[in-house]
Amino acid sequence: MRENNVAADALERLKEGNKIYINSTNGVGDISLERRRYTSEHGQSPYAVIVSCSDSRVMPESIFSAGIGDLFVIRVAGNVIDNIQLGSIQYATEHLGCRLVVVLGHTGCGAVSAATHQNGGYVKFITDEIKHAVGDETDAGKASILNVKQSVGKIEKLLNNADVVVKGALYHTDSGIVDFELLS
Repeated sequence: MRENNVAADALERLKEGNKIYINSTNGVGDISLERRRYTSEHGQSPYAVIVSCSDSRVMPESIFSAGIGDLFVIRVAGNVIDNIQLGSIQYATEHLGCRLVVVLGHTGCGAVSAATHQNGGYVKFITDEIKHAVGDETDAGKASILNVKQSVGKIEKLLNNADVVVKGALYHTDSGIVDFELLS
């Protein structure tokens, strides 16, 4: 999908926020009492949707130096996409006006690693989805990228809208850097 100005501005905000985060020791997004009161009274107006893994090391608001009301975050193990996530994305784009959706994979993803093993119970729903994305790929980094690409494709199919940009990105858990170009 081609980028529009609103999505391009949102992507630039994410990149700038990530630069701040890389050199920070504490969170820098606006979580002030004033911001909480404002968003409570006026509602949310996030500038981007972030679909990320539930991994405790992946904190989208911190990674992008965002505050209350800035990002619409959907977290699920392995950043997989099903109808629930698609519904949340559709809500954010249609009702909240988000024009950028980012699928944020990460290095060292346990869900991607688990996909190479036999899994039972409810975990199987996640790992089967990832297996479909990665096929026979054994390199963990490449597998994470393939998994992100599959999720991006599902979102693009849902939205099929030139006004919304969908991008994949990879968060490096060791450095904190988000690579937006790796998946282009």
